[in-house]
Amino acid sequence: MIKLITTTIIFLGLMLGSANADQKKIGFIYIGPPGDHGWTYMHDQGRQYMESQLGDAVSSTYIENVPENADAVRAIRKLAASGHDLIFTTSFNYMDQTLEVAKEFPDVKFEHATGYMRADNVATYGARFYEGRTISGHIAGHLTKTNTIGYIASFPIPEVVRGINAFYLAASKVNPDIKIKIIWAFTWYDPGKEADAAKTLINQGADILVQHTDTFAPCQEAEKAGVLAFGQASNQEEFCPNSHLTAIEDVWGPYYADRAKAVVDGTWSSTDTWDGMDKGMVVMSPYNAKLMPSDLIQEAVAMEIALKDGSMHSFEGPIYNQAGELMVPEGGVADDGMLLGMNWYVQGIDGELPQ
Repeated sequence: MIKLITTTIIFLGLMLGSANADQKKIGFIYIGPPGDHGWTYMHDQGRQYMESQLGDAVSSTYIENVPENADAVRAIRKLAASGHDLIFTTSFNYMDQTLEVAKEFPDVKFEHATGYMRADNVATYGARFYEGRTISGHIAGHLTKTNTIGYIASFPIPEVVRGINAFYLAASKVNPDIKIKIIWAFTWYDPGKEADAAKTLINQGADILVQHTDTFAPCQEAEKAGVLAFGQASNQEEFCPNSHLTAIEDVWGPYYADRAKAVVDGTWSSTDTWDGMDKGMVVMSPYNAKLMPSDLIQEAVAMEIALKDGSMHSFEGPIYNQAGELMVPEGGVADDGMLLGMNWYVQGIDGELPQ
């Protein structure tokens, strides 16, 4: 018997006697609840967009609060065994579990978010969130008064390390005195732990908070303390209107609709997708004009345009690591191989990167 602790299974759009015989079943595995108003919320918004675009051609199912352990294998297998044609597993540490179940069900298609291991029936996809971190860093470098930024990080994987480095590189260009204090939460979703990390960083002098975790708890702590913050994954301004500067929004809907349509059409194949601002997969929330001067907002918008058209890159040389080794020469940019495997801090960031 499969036991999924704190896991909810919700079947949508299946009414007795009304299901289309050719209707494709699309499943989703979520690390948190759709109500987190962050990472999982935006994946669920994408799922709903997919349904709105494809109508009766698809139905969808999701399982929420699935831990990144053996429970994930059981949850993914449950969807695969119940006739789902395509399954999206939406967290990095579902990678091994996705591949394990994919071997058991070669006729089922799988897509793993932010991973790098593929198979004939396993595709990967992610977004260039680091582009948004570049804009956030530029803003923070201008606005900080204490020159101390608090950064709440989830796990020391390349995706998160890239974000820290992109943020610091942009911030230090406009403010060489800036320092980042990093707390590794070792969780994606834990409102209490995220709030405690925020309080600690504020007590250490941080007047701007950045996060790569999934809830709006840090933003709310910033609001209480009268400091500034960037939202995560979705526009979180409603939870902290007096501190929220902007947020990096993850827009998954068009991708989910496109990939589900490929299953419907019989054209699906294993691919690797890594899109950014140019394709609309990464979007900045509205800039808070109450907290940001108009010229800084104009600079942020100009950076968005430059990142989209390729005239600007988040990792432009020269870039050195903490040991002073030249990683990207002047006039060059970090290639995707370096970015995808990034496991080092850039020069200027204090502290040791957990291994």
